[in-house]
Amino acid sequence: MTSTLRVGLVGYGLAGSVFHAPLIAATEGLTLDTVVTSSLERQAQARAEFGDGLRFAASPDELWQRADELDLIVIASPNKTHVPLATAALKAGLPVVVDKPIAGTAAEARELAALADERGLVLSVFQNRRWDNDFLTLRKLIADGELGEIQRFESRFERWRPQLKGGWRESGNPEEIGGLLYDLGSHVVDQALTLFGPAVQVYAEADVRRPDAQTDDDTFIAVTHANGVRSHLYVSATTAQLGPRFRVLGSRAGFVKYGLDPQEADLREGKRPTDEGVWGTEPESMWGRVGSGESPLTGGGRPQASLPGDYPAYYAAVAAAVRGEAPNPVTAFEAADALDVLEAARRSARDGVAVQL
Repeated sequence: MTSTLRVGLVGYGLAGSVFHAPLIAATEGLTLDTVVTSSLERQAQARAEFGDGLRFAASPDELWQRADELDLIVIASPNKTHVPLATAALKAGLPVVVDKPIAGTAAEARELAALADERGLVLSVFQNRRWDNDFLTLRKLIADGELGEIQRFESRFERWRPQLKGGWRESGNPEEIGGLLYDLGSHVVDQALTLFGPAVQVYAEADVRRPDAQTDDDTFIAVTHANGVRSHLYVSATTAQLGPRFRVLGSRAGFVKYGLDPQEADLREGKRPTDEGVWGTEPESMWGRVGSGESPLTGGGRPQASLPGDYPAYYAAVAAAVRGEAPNPVTAFEAADALDVLEAARRSARDGVAVQL
């Protein structure tokens, strides 16, 4: 292994070009070595940003054939390819990062985790929303006891997209692992389990609202945690008026936060963590509020400064884990626990019952 870890990135669509490639390039100790894409247009786009030294491969098989030239594989291809590509990479002796969801089922995720353990390799899942500014802020509030004993956690990842965009994410083919439950739902469930621990019961409602839509685009998940906390999680593409990103109710106070972490929007606009200024910050007008007995909309409670969001911290932690210097920041076993909840939510929505875990 070289002092700078050489990364092969599989896929240069939305996930690869907007999230993974810029974050890899911004991480000390990582270098983006090879991008797998057969699209000449995407190759030109990648070369323009990351330089003429960037290499390309037409298929992932080319990476396995020169595995000794790479130190880490990042899989940012469509969901249905995650399991076979991660399996191939691990069998080639390469540590792997897989975009969420790592698999369509918890059983597949655990099989991958077992393979990685057997080979002594890092297998990590890109759950970047653990490094959102609002999540980091909430986690600190809870750790500091500011809210008291948490009773209810409300989390919304809502959008207003009344027109279909097309593509595999909106496909009704189960093999594609599309729909919001497995897309945005992967984020809100992972955050809830990270904050409040294992789930013991799941109830869900999943609807297909938009004309000609083939898979869920408006879904609600209720999770009862083993410690008694109840999480109410909403993911939607059909929300004309957006609710708070977080509303967290504790025995001492509550926390309400509107608006999304700015990092995704900044990455989409071409901003980079290495640009001047403090990455992941937002204006005071977007801060959440902490208080009791009053509405934040009328100025109740006190403003709570948002900690900066820090997506780059994920890849810095991955690099340290591959070198054996730190633990894996998001394990496949953790991802499997989230998939247990997503699978239970799908059964619950289908059958109209609460599912015990």
